[in-house]
Amino acid sequence: MNRIHQIFKESKYSTIKYKNYFSIYSKLFEKYVNKKITFVEIGILNGGSLFVWKKYFGKNAKIIGIDLNPNAKKFEKYGFKIFIGDQADPKFWKKFFKKENNIDIILDDGGHTNKQQIITTNSCIPNINNGGMLVIEDTHTSYQKEFNNSSKYSFINYSKKIIDDINYRFPKLGSFKNSLNNKIYSVEFFESIVCFHVNKNLCKTNILADNKKKSFNHKDFRYFKKEIKIFDKLFFLKKYFKKNKLVKYFN
Repeated sequence: MNRIHQIFKESKYSTIKYKNYFSIYSKLFEKYVNKKITFVEIGILNGGSLFVWKKYFGKNAKIIGIDLNPNAKKFEKYGFKIFIGDQADPKFWKKFFKKENNIDIILDDGGHTNKQQIITTNSCIPNINNGGMLVIEDTHTSYQKEFNNSSKYSFINYSKKIIDDINYRFPKLGSFKNSLNNKIYSVEFFESIVCFHVNKNLCKTNILADNKKKSFNHKDFRYFKKEIKIFDKLFFLKKYFKKNKLVKYFN
């Protein structure tokens, strides 16, 4: 049992999390422990997780909670800052970031709908500090009927498009409308969790590096072998996908 799981179990305030999340939290958040950071959690319900995060990150951390229920304001008496609002409303985020503009980590444990998760991502990424992250929890809802999924408009499918968006930083590949590739440096996918790493300074155009040293002028056989024809490649891949039952992932 890691430290964050231990704090969770020992806390006297009610909170619920899936067990597999604790090792992911530890991997993602450990470097922020005892640092002066601002941590935001969307969806605080009974408030128990706020106390867990405060103990985990330490006394230098500022912990902010966001919830739809006005009763959540009661947790401000324990030293937390609480905002009441709808994460699916871009206007709420504009107001929020006018008041809080030094955010390091945002953890979305809110309503888990496609709309909520996608609008939260689009609204929050531009407002997170370099070296920070947005962590979306419970992304298994992208596969559940009660959340109108599976759908091509699911949050997971949206996240897959961000992979394309990031790779389009490479010169002359094209561009995405409403691109986030000048802010999201990398993405990590876990079971039920997606993490967007934000670092605007590292989102640079890729440039070929050549050390200008002695060359043997060998031909690059990747591009000269006759058998590597486009038709052959496509035919092989089609057979491979069908044999391994992977076709559905490319429809």
